[in-house]
Amino acid sequence: MAQISNEIDREWLSANGLSKVNNIYWNLNAAELVEHAVSIKEGKLSQNGSLVVQTGVFTGRSPKDKYFVNEPSSFKDIWWGSVNQQLSENSFDKLYTRVISYLSEKNIYVQDLFGGADINYRLPVRVVTEYAWHSLFSRQLLVRPDMYATESSDAPMPGTLDPFTIICVPGCLAIPEEDNVGSSTFIVINPGKRIVLIGGTEYAGEIKKSVFTVLNYLLPKSGILPMHCSANVSDNGDTTLFFGLSGTGKTTLSADPARDLIGDDEHGWSSTGVYNFEGGCYAKCIHLRKESEPEIWNAIQFGSVLENVVMDRSNRALDFECDALTENTRAAYPIDFIQRSRIPGVGGHPKNIIFLTADAFGVLPPISKLTHEQAKYHFLNGYTAKIAGTERGLGKEPQATFSACFGLPFLPLHPEVYANMLSELLIKHSAKVWLVNTGWSGGGYGVGKRISLEYTRRMIAAVLDSELESVEYVTDPYFGLMSPKSIQGIPDQILNAKSTWADQSEYDIAAGKLASLFQENYKKYTEYQRSNISAAA
Repeated sequence: MAQISNEIDREWLSANGLSKVNNIYWNLNAAELVEHAVSIKEGKLSQNGSLVVQTGVFTGRSPKDKYFVNEPSSFKDIWWGSVNQQLSENSFDKLYTRVISYLSEKNIYVQDLFGGADINYRLPVRVVTEYAWHSLFSRQLLVRPDMYATESSDAPMPGTLDPFTIICVPGCLAIPEEDNVGSSTFIVINPGKRIVLIGGTEYAGEIKKSVFTVLNYLLPKSGILPMHCSANVSDNGDTTLFFGLSGTGKTTLSADPARDLIGDDEHGWSSTGVYNFEGGCYAKCIHLRKESEPEIWNAIQFGSVLENVVMDRSNRALDFECDALTENTRAAYPIDFIQRSRIPGVGGHPKNIIFLTADAFGVLPPISKLTHEQAKYHFLNGYTAKIAGTERGLGKEPQATFSACFGLPFLPLHPEVYANMLSELLIKHSAKVWLVNTGWSGGGYGVGKRISLEYTRRMIAAVLDSELESVEYVTDPYFGLMSPKSIQGIPDQILNAKSTWADQSEYDIAAGKLASLFQENYKKYTEYQRSNISAAA
């Protein structure tokens, strides 16, 4: 198996200004990192052996603190604006100097990992952290060298992209007036120098999403579509993708005991099929129950990291129901902790693609079959509800939002780039696309109820078993969505969103409002679209 040395690369440290750090811990394994984290009081072991940590003030991402460096090699490609804010090369250099100075005389942890399970397209990533648990998180979430089971230690590394370095220093704070950033928190990507700087936040999700953002920038140049989706595969090789933002069900629905999990969050679609960007899973675990999600429950064990999960101090028992710290409680674990996982995480071209949306209005049907034109329309709109806690500033209630490609915060290029690539792949490989509402039924948030996980799983099973090939469909008057009139095991009323409302005139008002929001949001793309795509509105 391929191995990465734990010998310290002194030459690299010197070249990057890190020669004055104190102790250096290079490519420690999971057990060693757990020992470090516990001994220096970064976290505690729970009853089941998982490492429990708290991320302080920041229990979610900080998208307003993310920047791309305005540098010659990438300037013309980046989609500049509120998603990708500009930072000058001079400001980056000042911030880099601040980070390196901060690390002087401190301990650092280094992990050599990959973004991408396909050996032909993997991105070498060196992750430098000041926290042991961040090093453990990175090791468990990204692709480890030993996951390439057939690769010898001295084998060449064909097709690899030029490496990136991520330096994560929560204790290093920016000075806004000196560093030209908006706050003391910063996530800065420099494509020219192949460096990512993260500071002022302990939320480990910034590390994994930085890798995803970098891959979203690099891979389209190689003809690969990066996707914010989970993926699984059946015993006969049928691959399924699940698109959706955090909290819509990507991790839960792809962890199917009857199928192999390829990955739960980020994938690429190349000329040979689908592959996982990661080597682990990052599951939301608020209200986690063994009965409903046994795969995730059993994956939380020694070697996994729990963020902001409340633990009883006396007996170390975990309380997955408690949201005292945040609703965005998380479990990070290697994908091989899932009983049925595909390692390396590669699969064929998808037969079915499922767009997941948590509709806070409660008006979208629980499942709809999309034409390829409708698929591009809904992909560009990316409607869902942001779930409380996944980003700073969100309150208790979900907020209706439109997130292009179901991953707007991670798109360095214009959404049209990704949408056009998806359209071409759908046509080339004859993939079927479905829109599944995992949100509310019988009314909006606060009135209706979340559609039951049991019903959603039954609907998806019907898709995967080709049960919906010959059923009768009805077309929704507000969104033009084709929904099956009946699915075995689900009450017919559930499939008709309007019929679940006690006051159906209120449904008409809410549906009309959401349809208007769709149309308004889509206006930004109409200049790029053919008439048949716009007609899908």
